[in-house]
Amino acid sequence: MNWADSLVTDYYSWLKEKTFVTQSEYTDWVLISTPFFGAFNDGIELYARKAGDKITLCDNGETINNLSLLGVEFNRSKKRTELLQRTLRNYGIKFHDNEFMVDATVKDFAQKKHNLLSAIIEINDLNTLSKPNITSVFKEDIGQYLDELDIVYTPDFILKGSTGIEFTFDYQVAYKGSEVAIKSFNSLNSLNLPSFLFSLEDIRATRQKVAHKDFKAVAIINDKGKEIKHEYLEAIVSKDAQYILWTEKDSEKSRQILKAA
Repeated sequence: MNWADSLVTDYYSWLKEKTFVTQSEYTDWVLISTPFFGAFNDGIELYARKAGDKITLCDNGETINNLSLLGVEFNRSKKRTELLQRTLRNYGIKFHDNEFMVDATVKDFAQKKHNLLSAIIEINDLNTLSKPNITSVFKEDIGQYLDELDIVYTPDFILKGSTGIEFTFDYQVAYKGSEVAIKSFNSLNSLNLPSFLFSLEDIRATRQKVAHKDFKAVAIINDKGKEIKHEYLEAIVSKDAQYILWTEKDSEKSRQILKAA
């Protein structure tokens, strides 16, 4: 086991250790406290209720309410509304009375909880759109970048791994003998990196067997005004993946990573 494998193992141990479940004294809902951060850098909390074979998961409206306090109003922006709806659709999340909700069973609970958390984390990134000087999100910038390179791609591509968990990549590019899955990182940190590394381990063998192509992955990282830890980049390479720093996107090396993949 190399240090990157150890990083992934430690991450999931930490995730289990920092996840707490509390039963309400007055209702049949339970509170699931997660170690992931919300709009105010507080822990994201999920709510769950079991009725027969159905488990309902929701965020109690906290995601939208917190973003509203930060000045992100969806009913006043067509762009934000489209981004919200697209993200929820990608993860199979329902939206009702400002709440994000998803129904699960005991069998698919882990997948549905993963989807709800992923949607909340991605939508929280929309708080950057409250700043007047920002006109697009990083994921859309990558789409425009691929267009400039005349690369044909499929957005919001879902891949299922050997564990049965589905992972969403921002773009997929299909070549004759290979396919490349692209994941954007507006920030690269100790929370989202291990999840990405785990997805590569879980997906690669299964995907190559199904598609009969070499599976390749590229992380495109927003490093504008940010310092990216070198060990994070080494971890990506150690999992047979590649990365492109956004400040170097116009270099020949970066272009070749995508065109030669």
